[in-house]
Amino acid sequence: MISLNRNINNIFFIFVLSHLLIWTVVPTITNKNLPLDVIEALAWGSNLDWGFNKHPPGSAFFPEIFFQIFGAQDWAYYFLSSLFVVISFYFVFKVADEILSSKLLSLFSVLILEAIYFYNFTTPEFNVNVCQLPFWSLVVYFSWKIYSSKEIKLSDCFFIGLFSATGFLSKYLFVYLLASIFLFFMYLILIKKDRKFDFKYFIILEVFVILLIPHFIWLYGNDFITILYGLKRTGLEPSLINHFEQPILFLFKQLGTLLPFFFLIWLLVKKIKFKFNVKDKKLLFLLAINLLPIFLIFITSAIMGSKIRTMWMTPFYLYFGVLFIYILKSQINIKRTNSFLYGFLFLFFLSPIIYSYVSISQTDKRTDYSGKEIASKVQLIWSKDFNGEIQFVTGDEWKAGNLSYHLKSRPVWEGSTNSKILKNASQFICVEDVCLGRY
Repeated sequence: MISLNRNINNIFFIFVLSHLLIWTVVPTITNKNLPLDVIEALAWGSNLDWGFNKHPPGSAFFPEIFFQIFGAQDWAYYFLSSLFVVISFYFVFKVADEILSSKLLSLFSVLILEAIYFYNFTTPEFNVNVCQLPFWSLVVYFSWKIYSSKEIKLSDCFFIGLFSATGFLSKYLFVYLLASIFLFFMYLILIKKDRKFDFKYFIILEVFVILLIPHFIWLYGNDFITILYGLKRTGLEPSLINHFEQPILFLFKQLGTLLPFFFLIWLLVKKIKFKFNVKDKKLLFLLAINLLPIFLIFITSAIMGSKIRTMWMTPFYLYFGVLFIYILKSQINIKRTNSFLYGFLFLFFLSPIIYSYVSISQTDKRTDYSGKEIASKVQLIWSKDFNGEIQFVTGDEWKAGNLSYHLKSRPVWEGSTNSKILKNASQFICVEDVCLGRY
């Protein structure tokens, strides 16, 4: 048994390292330029603040750390994105190991995530959705530790508060996981009454609030711009039909996204037959962290008539493999393991092949932008008239952000061009709708 577990652990690490390598190398080779969201995050990172016009600061903070280490090396940001994915896989594997009590089933519960394109095809573009992943997995991990332990540890509460805040600072939709876990524990304490309230829970709240104070101050000082942007992205309209249409569309899109996932499930079991035991503590926890966040966002869409974009659901399915393997574990046919593995390998290699084909064959994408070449030309124009380094750049996040990233001096992105910035500059030039200069 020890030997088997060791082999499965080795297989798991080979899997995550392979995933990390493939999704670092493939986009590095096939893309000419970094994707929009990465350039945007790097632009924000050059002028790091406690928030930006679209999102809280998390998605800019981590790329900026990598820029300080690696500079303008495209592969580093594909590596960063893949790293966030495999860290998430690792904690999913740890939780699965405790819930399923089987290394093999735990491995299946992670491998099956390759059937969800959120964790492969779309991840080369490091953005707010990818940024949430490790913190989502970590909050669940430490919540499980508290739920499954007889004694609540201060350290576990501290880490839940820490990673809850970090996840929220990545994207506000993280609140759906936090709300689900909160409601679950309130149900256990107030309704089911199988556990007592512990004042150690306040540690979670204290750490969470303290870490968010700088962002809340920034929000107040900037007229809650990120919240208004998020509401705008939902496509809120006064039409009554949206309250019915949008949640239904949301469900159909999610089912379409999960079809390959259910295909791998089908390959693994003799027949799909769900068995529920409402007294099963493990099942209750899995339902709370998997289905309750989806239910809450569905209800939000129904009440507000808001559009839920498909990519927003990226972290919501991290523990879906654990849930379905747990529900169907008695029906898993070990004899069908080979079929499952063939299906997994097919999807594992299909995604980078399709990504490469799309990246190479389609030549009108953001990743085909000549960022380096344009930056070199702009540098030559600047050097003809000025001797000093370029210190700032203004304009939209894409064009100006590319200059900020590719120019050797790494000028600070100062936002959209306005007369105040140019008035304070000692030297500046404007090329089309982008301006750059020195103070």
